[in-house]
This record gives sequence, structure tokens and C-alpha cells, in this order.
Amino acid sequence: MPSDKQRPPDTKSRLHPRNRHRTRYDFQSLIKTCPALAPFVQINKYGDESINFFDPAAVKMLNKALLQHHYGIEFWDIPEGYLCPPIPGRADYIHHIADLLAEKNKGKTPTGNNIKCLDIGVGANCVYPIIGHQEYGWSFVGSDIDPVAAGSAGKIVASNPSLKVHVEIRLQANAQNFFRGIIQSGEHFDLTICNPPFHASAADARSGSIRKLKNLKGKNISKPVLNFGGQNKELWCEGGEAGFVQNMIQESREYENACGWFSTLISKESNLKGVYKTLEQTGAKTVKTIPMGQGNKKSRIVAWSF
Repeated sequence: MPSDKQRPPDTKSRLHPRNRHRTRYDFQSLIKTCPALAPFVQINKYGDESINFFDPAAVKMLNKALLQHHYGIEFWDIPEGYLCPPIPGRADYIHHIADLLAEKNKGKTPTGNNIKCLDIGVGANCVYPIIGHQEYGWSFVGSDIDPVAAGSAGKIVASNPSLKVHVEIRLQANAQNFFRGIIQSGEHFDLTICNPPFHASAADARSGSIRKLKNLKGKNISKPVLNFGGQNKELWCEGGEAGFVQNMIQESREYENACGWFSTLISKESNLKGVYKTLEQTGAKTVKTIPMGQGNKKSRIVAWSF
């Protein structure tokens, strides 16, 4: 008999009101669009259809189905081991940042390819440009320091006619740079977005994964299998999230006339103090902090302009 104990809510009320994923996944509709999802769908302990979110193959196939069903993406794939991001959270960033643009557009969300966005660290999955263009028609430049990731993102763009003209992938030749070598002379962006590496080392990333899985499964895990994957460059960098973002803020000052809003996700609340201090030191005139939440996870977007 199905259990009602701690049953997930039907509506994810913490997600943005325009987020297509606020309600529970309609697996039958997803399967109708993407039949390959069917073998991964099973009945969970609550008597509901679901997938095994600890299975990387199942998570990847769910992403394929979501992107095809909700965003019209016919081809989407990533190399083995690369980050397979949760789509609802990525969509939330796009919707919240759209609201930020609306503040200077008489409260109306700007749409169309005249709105230009730079995604720092687009990743092999290319999810932010997909959602941003399919929801609002924005044009994107996605940059990455990893040639494999950039190549994968480029293949996704080239394989989907709706993205071809509107999304460009650029390889960042210098891993220490964010905007240098990517923003071209005379080029202007309405905003930049970024999902920075969270951890400060490979060991830190591994221990964080073990802690997460232990909390979810309620037992000790010695060799974690990351259901959402992730390469070293996607999961960690020297200085971790705080160091990455503070360096990005410092470099952004050089491009104050090339971008309306700079923004980044901040996963760890304790990193905010250092981020705010760096923003003050670089002379940012406007700073906005936008809270976000999905399930038990809290995060936020920090946006700034000069």
C-alpha cells in the first residue's frame, strides 16, 4: 500500500512562478514525447511514477525528455562524466534574471534576440542558453575553458535549428580569465550569468558528494557515483566558489561599459560577505541579491552593475 509519509508536494512553491517545472513531473507526457525514458520510470514508495535519481543514466534520460518536451530540443547529449544539471534549478536562474532585466524595462520582461547574454562556463550541457532562448528568445554566447565541453555545447547548438543562429560557443584559451578573450571589441551584453565551481579541491568535491549521498540515503557511502556527474573544472577550482567569484568581480570592472548586468550563483551563504566586500572595493554601483530555492536547497543570485 502506498505510503503518504513525507510525500513530496505536488507543487514546488519555492520555484519561480514562470518555471515550467513547478508541478511534479508528468512522466506519461514525457514518455509520449521521449519514449526512451520509459524503461527508467518506476513506481516509488509513495505509489507515484518516478525515476531512480541515484542512477546517472536515468537522470540523463530525464533531462533529455524535459528538454525535448518543454523546450523543443530534438538533440541533446553530453560526454560521459560531464555535468548533467537539474533542469528546474537552471530554469529558475533564467526566470529570476529576466525579472531583473524587466526592472529597467517598465516592468516588462524583455524578449527577442536583441537581448544578448554571456554564459561563463556554459558546460557540455548548454542548458542555460537552451532555456534562455526557448523561453525568451534571447541570444547567447557561451564560453568554456574545456575544449571537450565547448565541443559538446557546440554540437548541441548545431544540431538544433532553433539554436543555430542565436547561440555561439567560444573557447576560453586562458583558464584564469573570465571576460578577456571572450568579449570582443565593441561587443555589448545585456547580462552575464555563471554557475561557478563550488569546491576548492578534488578531495573537497569528493567529500561533499559523500556527505550529500549519506544524507539522502541514510547510510555511509565510500565510493560515490555522481548522479549529476561533473568534471574537475565543473566541480572545483583553486579558492572554490568564493575565490572564483571574487576574481570574476575584479575582472568585470574592466568591462563595465560592455555589460549591463553581471551575475553569478552563490551556493554557500557564508561566501556572501567576501563577495560583497569585493563588489564594494571594485566600485559596483548597484548590487542585487535574489534568493532561490529548490527542495531543501537554498541558493541565491548576486548581480551587480557599474
